[in-house]
Amino acid sequence: MKFPKIHSLKEIAAIINTTYVGADDFPVHGMNEIHVVTPGDIVFVDHPKYYDKALQSAATIVLINKEVECPEGKALLISDDPFRDFNKLSKHFRPFVAANVSVAPSATIGENTVIQPNCFIGNNVTIGKNCLLHANVIVYDNTVIGNNVIIHSGTVLGADAFYYKKRPEGFDQLLSCGRVVIEDNVGIGASCTIDKGVTGDTTIGAGTKIDNQVHVGHDTIIGKKCLIAAQTGIAGCVVIEDEVTLWGQVGTTSGITIGAKAVVLGQTGVSKSIEGGKTYSGTPIDEAREKMKQFAYLKRIPEILEKLK
Repeated sequence: MKFPKIHSLKEIAAIINTTYVGADDFPVHGMNEIHVVTPGDIVFVDHPKYYDKALQSAATIVLINKEVECPEGKALLISDDPFRDFNKLSKHFRPFVAANVSVAPSATIGENTVIQPNCFIGNNVTIGKNCLLHANVIVYDNTVIGNNVIIHSGTVLGADAFYYKKRPEGFDQLLSCGRVVIEDNVGIGASCTIDKGVTGDTTIGAGTKIDNQVHVGHDTIIGKKCLIAAQTGIAGCVVIEDEVTLWGQVGTTSGITIGAKAVVLGQTGVSKSIEGGKTYSGTPIDEAREKMKQFAYLKRIPEILEKLK
């Protein structure tokens, strides 16, 4: 997430009441998770295991719970609880604003777009031309929908990321201030849920078609002209490249990449990154031909055991 204007390190420190290492006027452009940070961003880290990763990332401001040697060209915000203070910044720069109408006044709706009854369109939503939102679609704040998009009943765009920190008193949620971005010519079935990014965008690429009851986790990027069948569950921070096909009830772990034009057969568990241009099946996942050979060998086990008697 980029801030509406560039702030100084001193200003940011004042918002969260922390000390800092760096020049008062060190520029702060925004805040992001570590996998999407760019220069000018704040990233937070609260465990020594990940200090080096954060300090060596593209982020130039590190919100950290220990004063460490600051790399050249970077600044530190020293906090006793970086997770808490990252949430404070989320609330400050993208506060929740209740919309007491079905379509928020700040929403922009394109020409020839049809919004059927009982839909809710949140603050600062942009919807392009020639779209159709069937009844009971929910579009959270800041969502961007392109042209010629069809969304079927009961779908929810922009719910919070499933992202928690375990504390002695229970689970503390990392606030989501990112967006959902739906590009042109996308079709989304009924009762789908697409979560917004924590600080960045969850993106569905142009021409992609999504069946009913599909879940897409936070910050996931789905490429162009993909096909995703019913009851598929895609975790957060997944990259699905162009023209991938995921058949019914596929499930993925987080932070992986599925290469372009890969085909993943039904009920496969995608537990690791996979190359494009191949067909996969099974759990643990393997190329489909190899998996069929494995199944054939398994079926022969009784025969082999009988011969060994």
